[in-house]
Amino acid sequence: MSAGNETGGSSLTFTAKLPIVQEVFTRSFHMMAGENVVYVDSQLENLMGFDRPVNWAEHATVAAPFLEPNVTTVEVAGSRSQTRPYVESAQAKAQNPIQRRLASGQDFTWPMAPVLDGKTIDIRATPEHPHYLDHTTTLLDPSRRLEWVAALNSSKRIILGYVFKREDYPWVQYWGSYPADTQVVRGMEFGTQPYDLPRRETITGGPMFGTPVYRWLPAKSKIESHFLLFYTRVPEGFQHVDDITLENGRIVIEDRRAQRRVTLAASRGL
Repeated sequence: MSAGNETGGSSLTFTAKLPIVQEVFTRSFHMMAGENVVYVDSQLENLMGFDRPVNWAEHATVAAPFLEPNVTTVEVAGSRSQTRPYVESAQAKAQNPIQRRLASGQDFTWPMAPVLDGKTIDIRATPEHPHYLDHTTTLLDPSRRLEWVAALNSSKRIILGYVFKREDYPWVQYWGSYPADTQVVRGMEFGTQPYDLPRRETITGGPMFGTPVYRWLPAKSKIESHFLLFYTRVPEGFQHVDDITLENGRIVIEDRRAQRRVTLAASRGL
């Protein structure tokens, strides 16, 4: 671990050698003075003399009290989606009181996901009277260079979001664990693969929606990823996230229906 100051800010770097896979992972966090942004740079080095496929995901997660039923919503920069396939035995259902409400392994257009009774629900919202377990994946917009995912608490008027390069993370995996009002947890995991499966299963399954589900780590080489996260207040009346852009040293968060926007300094960019 190392820490230091840089012009106008500070940084912290962690490095770990992974002996079983013979890889070295390095992650650096950067913060600039006066900004509500954390910049995260990562590097994975292959110590072996052959190429290998790797899976890589960032487990962005929100929970109570920020995550409130019927209040907090999650938005993503994508639409082509699928509910995670699952098979549950009668014994598993008896042991686990949490119910599934989404149909298994069905394609849909975000945010209207198919449920077990054949209808659809808007999964942007945290469910009222929660007792469910949800799991879906979304392919991020292939026309964009920078993608985003964000969680908005319209009651507290607070938003938490992530911006990242599509070439690093083309998928967002949403899972919702909703056992009770005060225990709700929601994952907004952006990564190289649609679901958190073992590497062999992911690679054997092949591309999804015509998009790769892993990255190559070349022999004796390094690959990188970059993202930022922000946390800020939004103005009164801000209810939805229609778009998030990063350019010219600024993050712009828009609710076009309410004609509201938030602008944050992001001098370091991506």
